[in-house]
Amino acid sequence: QVQFVESGGGLVQPGGSLRLSCAASGFTFSNYVMSWYRQAPGKERELVATISSAGGSTTYADSVKGRFTISRLNAKNTMYLEMNSLKPEDTAVYYCQRRYYSSVWGQGTQVTVSL
Repeated sequence: QVQFVESGGGLVQPGGSLRLSCAASGFTFSNYVMSWYRQAPGKERELVATISSAGGSTTYADSVKGRFTISRLNAKNTMYLEMNSLKPEDTAVYYCQRRYYSSVWGQGTQVTVSL
């Protein structure tokens, strides 16, 4: 079955950096466009970044453009999100998912940006 395991979150001060990882299984990872999403307390889940199946094309939400970088390593069925210049408003649970095919969500990884 399709499964996503997110990791790499934590508590970081404003201006700091984190690198999230997403380990995918149960499908042919290299065939799918993949995305990172996040959900802050009391808010709906929002799309953060998307990467094409081969990794050559990426898009970002305006709120993270220039600060976050999405990448993938198809040989390891893994996707990454490099987050720099973190702000308190980036605090959320971060999830990975196939962009155009719904499946069960993973548990996510908590990112907290605070002094």
